[in-house]
Parts: sequence; C-alpha cells; structure tokens
Amino acid sequence: MSSDVENEYFCDGITEEIINALAQIGQLKVTSRTSSFHFKNKEIPISEIAKTLDVSIVLEGSVRLSGKVIRITAQLIQAEEDFHFWSETWDRQMENIFEIQDEISMLIADKIRENFGHLELQDHLVKKQTDNINVYEYSLMARFHKNKWNAEDIKISEEYYKRALELDANHVESIVGLSDVYSFMAMTGVMSFIEAWGKSSELVGRAFKLDPQNPEIYYQKANSSFFTDCNYSEAFAHTRKAIQLKPNFVEAQQFMSFFYILSGNKEKAKEHLEIALGIDPLSQETQFFSAYLDYMTENYSDALVKLNDCLHVNPKNIPAHSVKCLTLLMLGRYDEVIHYFDDIESGGIVEAERIGAVGLAYALKGDQKNTEKYLKILQENAKSPDGFASDAFVFVIHAVLGDMEKAFDWIQSGIETKSSLLLLRYADPIIAPIKADPRYTKFHKILFPSSNNLESKKRKKALLDEDAALLYKSTLLDYLAEKKPYLDSSLSLRSLADQIQIHPNQLSWLLNDSIGKSFNEFINSYRIEAFKQLAKDPKNANLTLIGMAYDCGFNSKTVFNTYFKKETGLTPKQFVNEL
Repeated sequence: MSSDVENEYFCDGITEEIINALAQIGQLKVTSRTSSFHFKNKEIPISEIAKTLDVSIVLEGSVRLSGKVIRITAQLIQAEEDFHFWSETWDRQMENIFEIQDEISMLIADKIRENFGHLELQDHLVKKQTDNINVYEYSLMARFHKNKWNAEDIKISEEYYKRALELDANHVESIVGLSDVYSFMAMTGVMSFIEAWGKSSELVGRAFKLDPQNPEIYYQKANSSFFTDCNYSEAFAHTRKAIQLKPNFVEAQQFMSFFYILSGNKEKAKEHLEIALGIDPLSQETQFFSAYLDYMTENYSDALVKLNDCLHVNPKNIPAHSVKCLTLLMLGRYDEVIHYFDDIESGGIVEAERIGAVGLAYALKGDQKNTEKYLKILQENAKSPDGFASDAFVFVIHAVLGDMEKAFDWIQSGIETKSSLLLLRYADPIIAPIKADPRYTKFHKILFPSSNNLESKKRKKALLDEDAALLYKSTLLDYLAEKKPYLDSSLSLRSLADQIQIHPNQLSWLLNDSIGKSFNEFINSYRIEAFKQLAKDPKNANLTLIGMAYDCGFNSKTVFNTYFKKETGLTPKQFVNEL
C-alpha cells in the first residue's frame, strides 16, 4: 500500500516471508506465493478466493512502508461463513524486521490453532538472516526479479544477489538464491551449462556449511545431483529431505512427482502432484508438471491443452515448448513440429531443442534424407562442452529409428559419463521402440533404483503419554473451576499453558486429542455456562445480553452469538426468553 511503487518488491517480500514461515508448520496446508499473489490488488469476494484455492481460512493483510517505519495489518477470515475471527495492526521500525515477521507469524499460527485445532509450533518461525538491513533489501529485490523467470530479469536478480553478498558474504538466503539463478541459467542456455552448474554447486556447498537444515539447499542439491551427476537416488534423497523440512515446499513436491513418473511409479507421481496442486493450484509451473505427467502417462490430448494454457500465460516458457513438441510428435503431427519454431521469439527457444525436435519429426515421418541431415548437425554440436542436449537427441533419434545397438551403446556411454539428460530421456514414451528389448529393463534398474521404500512415514508420537495426559487434564479442569481464567477476554492458549505450567504444544494436543475441542471451543463453552448463570439470576435483569457476555470473557458480539448458537441451538435472546 506504499505510495512509492518501487517499494513493491519489499512489500511482496514481507508477504512471502510470512507465507514461508507458516509453510513450515507440518499440519497446515499453506497456499504458496504464486497462487496467493494471483489475488493481489483484486477486489474478489473472500468466498470465491477460498473456493479457488480450496482453503478454509484466508489470511488477508497489507504492508505499508514509509521511510524506515513499517505498518503491517493482518486479519484471519473463516471463509465459509465470511467470519473475521481475528485482526491486528503493527507499527514497527524497519531495523527489527525479522522480529516483526516472527511475531506476526507466531501470532497467526496461534490464532489458527486456537480456533481450528492442534498445530505443533516451533518456538520461532522466522530467524534473523543478517545484521545489515541493506543486505535483506537487496535479497528481496533479487527474489522479486528471479520470480519472473526470464533471461532479462534473471540477470538483474544475479546482480542484486551479488550486491547483497558483497555486504554479507554469509547471507544464506542470497547464497541459495544465487545458486538457483545459476541453475536456471544452466538449463535455459543463458550461461554455459558447465560454468553455471559449477557456480551453482559451489554456492550450495557454501550455504550447506552455514545452514545444514535449510530445505532450499536440499532442493538445489537435488537439482545438481540429477542434472550434473545423473544420480537418481541421491537426487531423490535430497528432495525427500527438503519435503521433510518443509512439507509445503511446492517445488520439491513437484520434483518428487517428476522422479516417480520417471521411474514408472504413476500412483506416487500423482500423489505428490496432487499435493503440489493443493498448495499452488494457480502456478504455471505446477500446471506444467501436471501436463508433463499427462504426457508421460500417454494422455497426450490433455497434456496439449495444459501446455497451451501455460504458453498462453508465458510464451517464453522453454520447458513447455519442449514438451509440447514431443506431445505433437506422439500425436503424429510431424509437419507442425517441423515448422513449430518459425514464429517463436528467440527468448522461448533453446537451439538444441529446436534442431532435435525437427530432426525427430523427420525421423518419425520417415524422411531419411532430412533425418540424416539433422542427425549430423546434432552429432557435431554434441562435441562442444555444452552439447549435452544435442547429444541426448542423438540417442532419441537412434531409438525412434529402432537402431538398437547405437541406442544402447549411447546408454552405456551415458551411464559412464553421467550424461546430464540420460535420466530424462530414458523414461520418455517417445523411445518406445527400444523398450521391448531386454537391455532396456536391465538399464532401467541401474538408472532408477526402486523408490518404493525411499519414502518412510514415521508415526507421530503423542506429545503426552496416557498418565501425563490424565494428570494435566485433571490439573486443567481443576484450575478452570477454581481460578476461572476464561473470564479474562485476553486469555490465549499460550497464557493458559503458562498458568498451568505446560508447553503450549502439549496443551494444544491435550485439548484436541484428549478433550476433543479446539482451545476456543473449550474456553467459550465455559464462558457460555457463566453467561447462563448470570442470565438466570434475577439481580441481572437490568443488564444487556452483550454486557453479560463481556463480563463472561467474550470480547465480540459476533463470536458470542456464533458460539452460543452452536453450543445450545438457541440464540442468546431465545434462551433468555425461555427462562
């Protein structure tokens, strides 16, 4: 809401930090940045937003920056009934930005679990990144441009990350962000593949020494393992670790879906894709992975529709162009692929992909002369240090033509040299002509070790054993009967936990698992009983209903009426009239 539009990067950054903080909470599904930001500055009813995102609670707020003073507002809305059950405003100095983010995130998480059920929270959701606020601002600027994912903005992002690291060489977020920039450059040809991945890997190593529990680092390590070391198991393990550290990590969920579909486990691929779609339903990246799953499962018509949608939003979506060409080839639309790149801007083309797709089209069409022409071009380009993509297309053309010996010789060589695209191309349906050969299954087992047991789900241990739960339950009920803390309208789960000397996570678990109520349901049931006693006393006949409700600990007429009707089936007025 700042008057200076140049502050947009900062306000977006603060919002994203709060999203990321809440996304660390395992039991909470948090819509990610892309889908959340879709609704920025739009006048859309809360109910419609909630339905589109498939969420039950909406966090709405604003950030206003004026000089070095920041104002943040936030309110939580129960979407189904459009019920605003909490709101707060903070005015703080910029220098305390990390403390502000932690305070806001923790309070939001507390209010959600007080109203809707048990969440196990860490003591802090946001940690201090740096002592230099300028470093943080540069990193936000860098991320703002990185999130646009095009060649021009990625270079701007690189410069901002470099500025941040000049001021604080140990700023982990900038190190990881710059690593991500270089991996993007490597895969899109903005920088030499070898040089870019080298820079990315060096930065990941630096970041890991500083913060070995950072999920973003494991995601970067997974990319490096897959694309530079051709190591499926290692890439899988890194991605699994990223998800363990951050269950709402949409990119990691997408990558896990990708790994499973490559290895042939369609059900697990769909499972992780559904999680990603649940977190980020409006993201073009998630839609791309959905299209890729359709392609890999030979559902080509649906894949084509989704890829066209992706390209409508971003005509420079390089992966979408690549998979769309493969989809058209599988649909037999060879001439369309031959002329596919004629009218596409250079920003959406990787030259090796263009040559490879056209060569494949001629091969499938049975045009021997042109097939040989493009095969020679690819073989020549494959000799260069960055010829990995051309080299992989040489393999695919051999496979399509049914040149078994040449195809399997390439596979053997690819395993030995750790060909960067071997894993990707080996699972592709377009190489179907070689899949009946027994050697295909043999190599598949080498490239894709069984992932059935790679994901282990540990059963969550109860926060209190049976004896401790009975003891604390008795202590809680006795304390409420004697001290009546519910009459205090400011009572929170944390303050009640402190009063009976139990950890807030344990009290939250006790209320939800042992007593079967959320904190607010539990406390408001006591307040309603207190109200009933006041209403029955003739001495209080001159008091208003809301006045008595406030005396019993309620601080909102809407909350009082809602909980009273839920608890008794009557409105407060109906209850009093029946006395």
